[in-house]
Amino acid sequence: MSDAVSIDDLVAWIRRFRDAVQQHKDELTRLDSEIGDADHGSNMARGLDAVVARLEPAPADAAELFKTVGMTLVSSVGGASGPLYGTLFLRMGPALASDEVDAAALGAALRAGVDGVVARGKAELGDKTMIDALSPALDAWDAAAADGLAAAARAAAEAAARGRDATEHLVARKGRASYLGERSAGHVDPGAASATLLLEALRDTLAGAE
Repeated sequence: MSDAVSIDDLVAWIRRFRDAVQQHKDELTRLDSEIGDADHGSNMARGLDAVVARLEPAPADAAELFKTVGMTLVSSVGGASGPLYGTLFLRMGPALASDEVDAAALGAALRAGVDGVVARGKAELGDKTMIDALSPALDAWDAAAADGLAAAARAAAEAAARGRDATEHLVARKGRASYLGERSAGHVDPGAASATLLLEALRDTLAGAE
């Protein structure tokens, strides 16, 4: 793989994310049952199945791909997850200014997507949400981008996992988990867990892009 992402790579990323969510569906739902609605795994799995069903034939370019992914997630995933993940992808497409998607361009697109999630969800770092995985992942990506796509994706996935694990000790300040107050501490946030799967899927997809 050259140090640029093709539309086939991006489609492979989305498919791999679907597969990871399917594999961890019960775990995500268990995490959500502890502090939420107990449906995060099943909702995300259903939505991503719908996404993958719409990727044949493959979209013509990244903008079309991310629009398809985002719109499908918004319309098929219940609760807060659909609008948040949908916004992430809908914001990524327009941020890709050209078809030459290198590490810097993909990092900028990811940041535009996460900025959209922050604007929609009003969450900040430390609120015990998916932002606690995504925000450090973006910083790690930017720090490693000069070393290429694979290095940036690897650094981002590792940072996301650390952010996910750190949510266990946080008291939720957003969403249904915040209703539990201090009792929300001691549980990993399911949104941070699925967001980590997203970054790990990207890492595995770009593993050959050295």
